[in-house]
Amino acid sequence: MLKDITVFIPYSGNNYTRETVREFRNTGLVDKIYLLAQSDIEPAEGAEILRTEGLFSSKTVKEIAEINKSRYIVFVTSDVPVKLGQFSLDRFAAAADSTGSSLLYSDYYDMKNEIRTPHPVIDYQIGSIRDDFNFGPLLFISREHLIEALKEDGNYKFAGLYNARLGLSRTGGIIRIPEYLYSAVEVDVRKSGEKLFDYVNPRNREVQIEMERAATEHLKKTGAYLKPSFLKVSDDDGAFPVEASVIIPVKNRVKTIGDAVTSVLSQKTDFPFNVIVVDNYSDDGTTELLRSLAEEDSKVVHIIPERKDLGIGGCWNEAAHSDKCGKYSSQLDSDDLYQDENTLQKIVDLFRKEKCAMVVGSYKLTDFQLNDIPPGVIDHKEWTPENGRNNALRINGLGAPRAFYTPVLRKIKIPNVSYGEDYALGLAISRYYQIGRIYDSIYVCRRWEGNSDAALSIEKQNTHNTYKDRIRSIEILARQRFNVINSKDRV
Repeated sequence: MLKDITVFIPYSGNNYTRETVREFRNTGLVDKIYLLAQSDIEPAEGAEILRTEGLFSSKTVKEIAEINKSRYIVFVTSDVPVKLGQFSLDRFAAAADSTGSSLLYSDYYDMKNEIRTPHPVIDYQIGSIRDDFNFGPLLFISREHLIEALKEDGNYKFAGLYNARLGLSRTGGIIRIPEYLYSAVEVDVRKSGEKLFDYVNPRNREVQIEMERAATEHLKKTGAYLKPSFLKVSDDDGAFPVEASVIIPVKNRVKTIGDAVTSVLSQKTDFPFNVIVVDNYSDDGTTELLRSLAEEDSKVVHIIPERKDLGIGGCWNEAAHSDKCGKYSSQLDSDDLYQDENTLQKIVDLFRKEKCAMVVGSYKLTDFQLNDIPPGVIDHKEWTPENGRNNALRINGLGAPRAFYTPVLRKIKIPNVSYGEDYALGLAISRYYQIGRIYDSIYVCRRWEGNSDAALSIEKQNTHNTYKDRIRSIEILARQRFNVINSKDRV
């Protein structure tokens, strides 16, 4: 292959960048190397400085596309040492030549103290539109496709690369090479549970607004955008034994379930309610504790399902389809708490006022001793009534606590899984109905070593992300079809 690749590398003057430059030069395939810097700085040998206003801005991405005439672009997106694997650029180029893809990425190794640890990534699909999708720090891009993707580019300060990536997915497509083609030093070494809330950090608000705008434009161009037109729920969907039920799926949480149930029983409301605890064959004393609580208070409904193949979503289905379930079904995890005695009343009041099918509140993060921990209150103020259901396809969650109008919940049903079931349900509901929001904190999420997402392996994170991306893919296809059918009905 001729020298038909131009490389762009972030540069802060570090010596390791000089070694990265040599890595690329030694392949014999690289025409030019540009170091992306935000100030005047001495370049590494064999490279030129390209001043940028921001690594991921639209201006920078356009400059990357226009400054070179090479067929392919390598964009290193993190200021980290990179070591190329054997013939790795040859492999990228051969795959790009044979498939005509617009963007390629690969598995890689995390490097720490000269020790390589495999870091597999996941396949890109039409639902992989979240802005935190992990491609690894090396992107192999078709320059021709990038120029095409930028023809309708907006002017983004932070979302330029994200917007370009969405455009590339609409041109030649994005593919993953499931091979470890390079090594890079790991940058973000926080545990998985500590990264979950980055996108709701108020300090990132300006970034998130741009990301939402780019995602919304992408949905419009792909026919998956939904206009702010919603169905209203009916108040005439049959009789219920109580106005509201708090549903708690549980398995082996003897340490926390008593607190959760007590926080429900302390609620003060102008309507009757109960708490339905679906005990998924606990064997740590949880079952015995729940039997005792049910004997003490008739509001406690203790269900042990007949089925033994249920995840969290399946347990929710058991409760929602029970003849004990109320008109509204409100969520509480088995290790969390309602913040005060007014939580349930606030949720039902909003249902009554807005005739919505789902309500999502806000919550605060604490440790097990109820001490506040960063980032504090998670309020999801990025949600807007006009565009929330479109932006929901970009982010990885809708917030908590979640509550549902039970007839809609029974109609749509919940996926029988133990991760992402609430997100899948929220997306499906939002296709038709408005989701009401409570921005005051009404819920306490206790983070502790027993939380299921506290410190996940890369493989488990990949499994979770693949599932949510698949849910988004299903929803995007459903919305595209929904729009086509509606357009035909209007003709």
